Amino acid sequence: MSQPAECAPGIGQRDRVILFDGVCKLCSAWARFLIRFDKNWRFRLATVQSPEGQAILKWYGLPLDQYETLLLIEGPELYTESPALIRVLWQLPLPWPLLAIGWLVPRPLRNWLYRRIAVNRYRIFGKYERCILPEENHRQRFLGND
Repeated sequence: MSQPAECAPGIGQRDRVILFDGVCKLCSAWARFLIRFDKNWRFRLATVQSPEGQAILKWYGLPLDQYETLLLIEGPELYTESPALIRVLWQLPLPWPLLAIGWLVPRPLRNWLYRRIAVNRYRIFGKYERCILPEENHRQRFLGND
């Protein structure tokens, strides 16, 4: 019997965690969207700027100060760019999985489009001066607030 792959700090084999840029207005809107529509709490959240987010980035050998993609961690597995977005949409209640039809678009094209938005997100959507703290009734959704 093989050993399960090791998980990043603070993440269990069955956990699903989404890391997002906490000062990006688009990314923060995405987090609020997930809190609203992920009624079954499939996903936990963390900003890349948080101590938990920084530990996860370090674990995967990713830059600690440049954030170009949302990250989805499912146990030991890491997903980035359009595959991460599609996997998240697929796991939300209807009608959101219907948007996962984007997987039909070739991955290089999907990721190219994703990167164009990611690189320009501050210019297009804006940026907060500092991370927005979760509302009191949402704190349990974030890593480090158990």
